[in-house]
Amino acid sequence: MNKIIKQNERGALIIISGPSGSGKGTIVEELVKRNKNIWLSISCTSRTIRHNETPNKSYYFITQEEFLQKLDKGEFLEYNQYNGNYYGTPKVNIEEKLQAGIDVILEIDVNGARQVKAKLPETICVFVLPPSIEELKKRLIGRGTETRETLLGRFKAAYQEINEITTYNYVVVNDTIEEAVKKVESIISSEKSRVDRIEEVYLANTEEKLHELLMEQEFNKEDIKL
Repeated sequence: MNKIIKQNERGALIIISGPSGSGKGTIVEELVKRNKNIWLSISCTSRTIRHNETPNKSYYFITQEEFLQKLDKGEFLEYNQYNGNYYGTPKVNIEEKLQAGIDVILEIDVNGARQVKAKLPETICVFVLPPSIEELKKRLIGRGTETRETLLGRFKAAYQEINEITTYNYVVVNDTIEEAVKKVESIISSEKSRVDRIEEVYLANTEEKLHELLMEQEFNKEDIKL
């Protein structure tokens, strides 16, 4: 079957942000699990590994000296410092994946999103919100891993991040993981169907054939095969 249009097959770069406790990590995990065409970029960090984390899966855990060396070499697409620790997105593999038509997800904060958007304006930015502040508090306390000081710090950061929501393209309220994942999948699908991703339109042959059929008044379904 002859195609009418040729679309840009380049993968989409998607940023997913949200305050701690919004459930963004679980959403990203489900997206990667359900979609073979989605690849998650793993960030580097100089902080200490936690008991429930896996090296080279949760993060690439490196020393502060190693991080700063990579930063000096321009190896990060974006980076940030939080609570005395460095976090950054390695450039390696991202462009290669996009060129191969694979969608790439960056799970980063609002500061990182701002840096990436400035360099790559076509990036799709999705902000994940909890249903309410009360639910956010419940989720954070429910982790059982936060001290009073870190909880206060996370709430302060959450308010600051939520104030940046208008700089994003989309917002997804995470009432349930299932619905939130479906919403993000719909966003990606819609973005890849944008008219500005059309590279070429093949109308000449189609128009000629339609004209011939109309002139001969051949309207049977079997005859009209474009």
